[in-house]
Parts: sequence; C-alpha cells; structure tokens
Amino acid sequence: MRQPLLRPQLARSLAASALAITAIACQTAQAQAQADGPMRGQPPMANVVNLSASAAQEVAQDLLTIVLSTTRDGSDAAAVQTQLKQALDAALSTAKSQALAGAMDVRTGAFSLYPRYDRSGKINGWNGSTELVLEGKDFSRISSTAGKVQGLTVQQVGFSLSRDAREKLEAEVQGRAVAQFRAKASELAKQFGFASYSLREVHVGSADQVQAPRPRMMAMEAKLTMSADMALPTEAGKATVGVTVSGSVVLGR
Repeated sequence: MRQPLLRPQLARSLAASALAITAIACQTAQAQAQADGPMRGQPPMANVVNLSASAAQEVAQDLLTIVLSTTRDGSDAAAVQTQLKQALDAALSTAKSQALAGAMDVRTGAFSLYPRYDRSGKINGWNGSTELVLEGKDFSRISSTAGKVQGLTVQQVGFSLSRDAREKLEAEVQGRAVAQFRAKASELAKQFGFASYSLREVHVGSADQVQAPRPRMMAMEAKLTMSADMALPTEAGKATVGVTVSGSVVLGR
C-alpha cells in the first residue's frame, strides 16, 4: 500500500521546527564549551595573579555571661518540679531587682526533669535542674548579683565580645585588609611591568579568636568559698578579630 504524502505546508513546518531545534542545540553546546573551556584544557586568562591580605586587632572582651544552676531529686516528679520552680523564682526575684538593660540582662536557662532508674530498669525517682543566666557589660553589677543569689551556684562563667563591638571592630579591620590587598595588587603590577590591575575575583572572610581560659577557672573556684554577699571575682580576657581578603586580579597595560 502506498503511504500518504505529507501536505506541502505541513512539510515546511516540520522542516522549520527541525532547523530551530538544531540551532538551539548548537548554541547550548557552544555556551557549555565556553563555560567548560578551562576544564577541557583551554588556556586560562592571561596576566592573572592570585593574592591575599590579612589584618587583625586584639581587643578586651566586653560581655560577661554567668550561668547559675541548681539540682533537685526525689521520688515524685511533681514535687521535684515544684522545688525547682521555687528555687528559680527566688533567684529571679533577687536578680531582676539588679537588672539594667544592656548592663545586666536576666533570663532563664535550661529547665530539665528526667527519671532515675534502678537496676531492673524501673523508675525509682526523678532528677531535675534549672538555670538562671546573667549577661551584660557591667561586670561589677553582674558579679555582685551572682554573689547575692541564694539557692543556685555558679555553673559557668564566660567572656565574649558583644555583637556591636565585634561588628564595629570588624569593619575597621576589614578596611585595613582591603587597603593591604589593593596595595599588594598595585605593587605586584609594578613589579611585573604593568601599569594597572582590575579585580577578577575577591573573597572576604572574618574570624574571631578568644583567649580567656584562666580567669574562668579562678572565678568558678572562688565561688565555692566566698560568702553570700561577696561579689564573684571576674577578669575578662582578650579577643582577636581578623579579616582576610583573597582573590585574583588581572594585570593590565
């Protein structure tokens, strides 16, 4: 049997569609080849230099955090929870009377209640703990308040750099790192016999380093022997904020 012939208009439409698909495929292949050129052995861009520059500054930590905690245990979960709540309420009452926004902020920390098991795997009691957190920039206010709180003992003392201080210092250090990167790029251009350079790629990263383990240990040990009204001894350490600028430049005539 003879196959029916395609109409002329339909044939021309199919041919045009095939040509369009072929053109799109060629354009896609060409774009992919250009993107993958360096990976396929094509020569990289000429006169490109990779370099990096860093700047750092040390500053005293300005934020003190003291975590106070207490534990309770008993045979009844509700009774243990009530005891923890009473201890936390009393501590909060004392701490909030000394609170001042920014200077010393008061907040509750972890509150946990979990069963205790005997050798046969049965519950024979309940253990619980609660925390109170004092944090701020007024070290004297925070340490004296920690000494006044009754029923809770110091679990942790930590120093850090506040967000506003870190952001301000990071902006200053970043400016120095960028200036060093530009100066190094200009010097390299001159050394290689070029008149100028242009940025090809750049990355900016920051990191903080903390140095204050010893004062924390001293503060925690002192809490064990001081009287109720004695301020907790504290001493802030140092923090170093560093910024690194790295990337590549294209040397030009």
